[in-house]
Amino acid sequence: MASIKIMLDKRRPKKNQEFNIIFRITHDRVPHIVPTGLSTHPNDWNEGLSCFKASTRSSTNLNNILSTKLHKIQEAISELEARNEFSISAIRETLIVKEEKPKTDKVYCFNEFSKSLIETLIRSNKTGNSQVYNVAKNRLMSYAGKDTLLFKEIDYQFLEGFKDKLASENIKPNTISNYLRTIRAIFNKAIKAKVVDRSLYPFYDIQIKGEKTQKRSITKEDILKLNKEKVKVGSQEWHAKNYFFLSFALIGASFTDIAYLTKDNIQKDRIVFRRRKTKKLYDIKLTPLAKSILKLYTPDKYLLPIFPSNMIEDGIESKNITRQAIKQTNKYLDRIAKRCKIELNITTYVARHSWATISKRMGYSNELIAEALGHEYGNKITNIYLDSFDQHLIDDLNLKVQKGLK
Repeated sequence: MASIKIMLDKRRPKKNQEFNIIFRITHDRVPHIVPTGLSTHPNDWNEGLSCFKASTRSSTNLNNILSTKLHKIQEAISELEARNEFSISAIRETLIVKEEKPKTDKVYCFNEFSKSLIETLIRSNKTGNSQVYNVAKNRLMSYAGKDTLLFKEIDYQFLEGFKDKLASENIKPNTISNYLRTIRAIFNKAIKAKVVDRSLYPFYDIQIKGEKTQKRSITKEDILKLNKEKVKVGSQEWHAKNYFFLSFALIGASFTDIAYLTKDNIQKDRIVFRRRKTKKLYDIKLTPLAKSILKLYTPDKYLLPIFPSNMIEDGIESKNITRQAIKQTNKYLDRIAKRCKIELNITTYVARHSWATISKRMGYSNELIAEALGHEYGNKITNIYLDSFDQHLIDDLNLKVQKGLK
């Protein structure tokens, strides 16, 4: 027999610091969450009586709404258990209200709605996100095994089956997690667009777990080995090594960011750019290592020979070029690393992790390292009131991390 309780879900606060009020339904010792559509601040909630406090504005009306919904659920549970047809999705259907119905009688398909989102992202030059959405959509459609998939068909059992199928294909947990988060984002957008009922939301009971990322940093000794390893000038290994160490010299700048650098980004003895991913502004002193690498190339538009000068930035072509260039660079970095007897699989991302790890081992504070990398450290609200480190401290740290490299 199922039991039901009204609770304040304190796992995640909303932006206004209120928490969602939920129905927790336990069936066969398995708890399920059903939203009430209401939220409140803990000070306005009576934990003992599971209702709004009398002092809360419109408490009588709000408590009546909860009572009405609770009664509907209790009736539905009784009917379903009598027919031995209990399911949490059927319970959620009892809470569908008129205003939550789609604003059109058209039955929206997951694949159609996803396609429209992807097209919008492409038009907005958000091709990176569009590709993430497209891959996740294609994976789910492949699992469904048909051309059309309705939102209402994507329920708990369907998603659990999807997870199990991916796991059986040895897909990494973090990749599975990325697929599920993307599909969840598509579902949320469809609900906000009023093209699917909130009651059909299947992610309340779906656990989305990744795994700890494997080590991606190497020691200063290994960095020195890579730096000293001889490569043929003009070869693919030569370019790969240059890109890796330019990233390292620019405090672990991403491959995409260094690929987009132009002569305009160089201001006196500094390089100033915005990270493509976060839009955060970086202002980094050009070290001898960075200068020596940039002198190896004769720039047309871009400082490095990765993009053609007539390319449309942030378009599909640029994403494809970037992806292929990273793949190629990682391939040749790995070859160099093996000759140096470095066991870790070296990729472009290792430069950023290694810069941070080396800084930490040199005794620098997490706060200074975080600021150099463009991260916030500690409490976000507190950080607003803290002064930024003087730029020369970060410049000095970066120079010391690169000591011995040329």
